[in-house]
Amino acid sequence: MNKLKHLAIIMDGNGRWAKQRGLNRTKGHERGAEVVREITTYCANYEEIETLTLYAFSTENWKRPKMEVNFLMKLLERYLKNELETYMENEVRFETIGDLSPFSNGLKRAIKNLKEATKNNKKLTQIIALNYGAQDEIVRAVKRVLQENKEISVESISSALDTPYSEVDLLIRTSGEFRVSNFLLWQIAYSEFYFTKTLWPDFNSAELEKIIDNFKNRERKFGGI
Repeated sequence: MNKLKHLAIIMDGNGRWAKQRGLNRTKGHERGAEVVREITTYCANYEEIETLTLYAFSTENWKRPKMEVNFLMKLLERYLKNELETYMENEVRFETIGDLSPFSNGLKRAIKNLKEATKNNKKLTQIIALNYGAQDEIVRAVKRVLQENKEISVESISSALDTPYSEVDLLIRTSGEFRVSNFLLWQIAYSEFYFTKTLWPDFNSAELEKIIDNFKNRERKFGGI
């Protein structure tokens, strides 16, 4: 039975979920935030999982309409301020990867405050990828290694990534798309993938449990026979 220590999810389909129901796309994002709470709580109480990394906002997402981007930023800030009780009750430590510099002072402050408040929680580390792109992360890591006059190697680059957490065991993408969209390219070198047609707002812990059961029974060879 495979061990699942690091789970990563590309949360996709909020807009399509809203469109199917004749709603504004923002309603899809609001429902998606509720699913983040459910999935994070489930993972925090799944003894084996140590790290949950969620793809929330990519470096390419700035291309979306300005109104939608502004809403997403406000939704994220509100979520971080309102979810402290959930993080503390479930012993979840909050972290981020990506370049936070373009964000508003209010959002950066909310991120900093939640990190500080949850830094001693032990059951699960939840990493939210914000203004994140894996190619950008790898380039910045290589530059960091060179600046420190270290030899370029797998180990030196790995340690210079945004957060040198464990390699991803299982990557899930919702909404039926079959691509990784510049997400954790270094960390998913030997990950198992699972693509579900379920849109993120309809995703739940019951489906996640079935996916984990599927993962548990796969044969992982890591390049061997």
